Amino acid sequence: MSHEADEGRLSASSSVTISELIESWLDLVETDLASTTIDGYRNLVRWYIEPGLGHVRVGRLTAPQLDTFYKALQRKKGLSSSTVRKVHAVLRRALKHAVKWGWISINPALNATPPRQRKHEIEPPSLDQVRLLVQTAETVNPPFAMFLRLAAASGLRRGEICGLRWSDLDARTGVLLVRRSIVQTTQGLEVKDTKTHAARRMALDKTTLAALAAHRVRMEARARECDTTMRLNAYLFSNVEDCAVPWRPDVMTNMFNKLCKRTGVRGVRLHDLRHLHATQLLGAGVPVRTVSGRLGHANAATTLNVYAHFVEVSDQQAAGIIGDLLDNDASV
Repeated sequence: MSHEADEGRLSASSSVTISELIESWLDLVETDLASTTIDGYRNLVRWYIEPGLGHVRVGRLTAPQLDTFYKALQRKKGLSSSTVRKVHAVLRRALKHAVKWGWISINPALNATPPRQRKHEIEPPSLDQVRLLVQTAETVNPPFAMFLRLAAASGLRRGEICGLRWSDLDARTGVLLVRRSIVQTTQGLEVKDTKTHAARRMALDKTTLAALAAHRVRMEARARECDTTMRLNAYLFSNVEDCAVPWRPDVMTNMFNKLCKRTGVRGVRLHDLRHLHATQLLGAGVPVRTVSGRLGHANAATTLNVYAHFVEVSDQQAAGIIGDLLDNDASV
């Protein structure tokens, strides 16, 4: 009876296409995923999956067919390995639900072979490059210079910086509370929690704290000039007089790119200020767990995986330090 029931479910869904499956799956998981994630999935479906596989019936999709599809995306569409793997992930997850629903008995994506993910070496900007960018911004856009200083000093993601409110900063202790992020969706800006869905506290250096104090004085003066005051929940970075609306993350990236062009700094992204923060701390021997906490990684293993090369450098320095101590002790 069980076999007959399975056959009945499979045959009943024999006309379901890949496009219909994915749409059903997205409707199911939409409330559990970030809107930006859903938007990304829908773009992958619209641009690549629907044109190539949308018409294929779910029950007739095979692993070799997926492999051919992935190769075509790379060779004909010129997609990177990373993008093809994202396409594969969408198909694998949707097909997993097709198995759960009894539409197919085996997930063909599990036996497919997406292209390998090439690991890119992190090349953070030099301290001189960052100093030049901040100093140049000071002359043309002081608030943006503060944004860059904070990015380098904290290692925060751009959306996390945009989401900071003055109430998140304890000026007395010099501790910053990071508990939200600004994200962009097709509906506009949204306030979300952090990437790991957990708040974190971090200490800021005295120079950055002093710069933030001066930045606040500047924002309060702007509000007074416009016959208003900053709101109690004002954002650190805002273009409106009462600081009720945060800066947009994509605008920050555009401003940074223009600043790089103005200064002649090449090959540096706004996100690389985060890499600078991490690599400088690791190179100075700061414990990985501490660096991981400042970056907001889910665990130290993530930090080790991303910055393995720089941890090795720190480890070599540690070996030299302990060796010097032992040698000095032996010479006494």
